[in-house]
Amino acid sequence: MTALQTLRKRIEPQLRQVFHLYWRIARGMTLGVRGVVLDADDRVFLVRHSYVSGWHLPGGGVEVGESFLESLRRELIEEGRIELVGEPALHGLFFNSHVSPRDHVAVYVVRQFRQDRLPEPNREIVECGFYDATALPADTTTGTRLRIAEVLDGVTPVSTWR
Repeated sequence: MTALQTLRKRIEPQLRQVFHLYWRIARGMTLGVRGVVLDADDRVFLVRHSYVSGWHLPGGGVEVGESFLESLRRELIEEGRIELVGEPALHGLFFNSHVSPRDHVAVYVVRQFRQDRLPEPNREIVECGFYDATALPADTTTGTRLRIAEVLDGVTPVSTWR
């Protein structure tokens, strides 16, 4: 190993940490959207991503120039082949400090939709489906469980994602 390679091996981890800290502090507010998609039997649609552990409500980041509803429509099609056929109801806005100190997520309840079939696993979504709220996959995230309980059981919403 050359002296340059040795130096690079020692310095790169520290540079990554500094860059990550700068990125978390300097970047602007980020916005996301999620959908509590419920079928006629009140089963909820969940997705499991390839890049993060656990089961989640479908959704993602709001792109520049995109409204929350436009983002929700796009994400539901991308992640679940779910097409909105009615207006979703805004459930709430939540602060998601797990992602960053500036991340906020709008959650909508979706009851009017069309889905021709479940999507095939791909590089982003490795598994998805509808689940009874009393039989969610074991590794469903806490924030996802909270949103489902708020919508289906009338649990008082909390302002943080958790």
